[in-house]
Amino acid sequence: MGNLAAKAAAWNVTLEHTWETASSQLGFGVRDGRPVVLKLTRTVDEARAGEMLRAFAGDGAVRVYEYEPGVVLLERLQPGQQLVELVRRGDDDEATKIIAELIAKLAHHSPPPGTQSVADWGRGFDHHLATDDHRISDDLIREAKDIYNDLAASQHTTMLLHGDLQHYNVLYDHERGWTAIDPKGVVGEIEYEIGALLRNPVEQLELFTNRAAIERRLEILTNALSLDQERTLRWCFAQAVLSAVWDVEDGHHVDHDHPALVLARTVRSMIV
Repeated sequence: MGNLAAKAAAWNVTLEHTWETASSQLGFGVRDGRPVVLKLTRTVDEARAGEMLRAFAGDGAVRVYEYEPGVVLLERLQPGQQLVELVRRGDDDEATKIIAELIAKLAHHSPPPGTQSVADWGRGFDHHLATDDHRISDDLIREAKDIYNDLAASQHTTMLLHGDLQHYNVLYDHERGWTAIDPKGVVGEIEYEIGALLRNPVEQLELFTNRAAIERRLEILTNALSLDQERTLRWCFAQAVLSAVWDVEDGHHVDHDHPALVLARTVRSMIV
């Protein structure tokens, strides 16, 4: 935790306790009498989280006080309950409504210079096809790639998106209510933002791969956000395959029953 302590000293944070995960170091403390969280990330996809949070300006997202590449000083959300707890209690509809409200708050913010687009993210299909890894069907990847690229080329209004807005990245604060954390940041249309929600909670495969549950979620989201449902479904299918591709790249176990691929097959059957 040496780097954490050094950054805490530089930013005048008094650390109370620390926590380490596979992807980050976290320090919980106080600055100027205000509860804060200091986070050092080890992952490239969250290296610019501070810039993204500054762009969202606290509209539905946690406020950032200081940042540099890979390091952020944030307001501490208390008690910090994850939205996934609602789903665990059987209230998926309410959780979906909450994420819809957050998507609306996060919408229409301008991205920081150099923010990647959804088209940039889509290059992952070609990167994978250039390898000799065939755990995911090449035909499925090519189909998802074609749909993804068609959608990316035909977007209408694009904006800064969170990029990973799902149940584990939404926390409850007794003053601010439900608030988004850990944005990856990507430029795309609002229908793209739905993909992460529909792949989660990953611990409840039987829920998020169930056609009736997908339809119910889409009804809530479409009514709340005026989405193009067919584009949302197509994005969801293509993103689910891309998510499995990324898991291969990251060294995770991927086979025919990978959760994202199970979802992709279900959603593929729903596309007109």
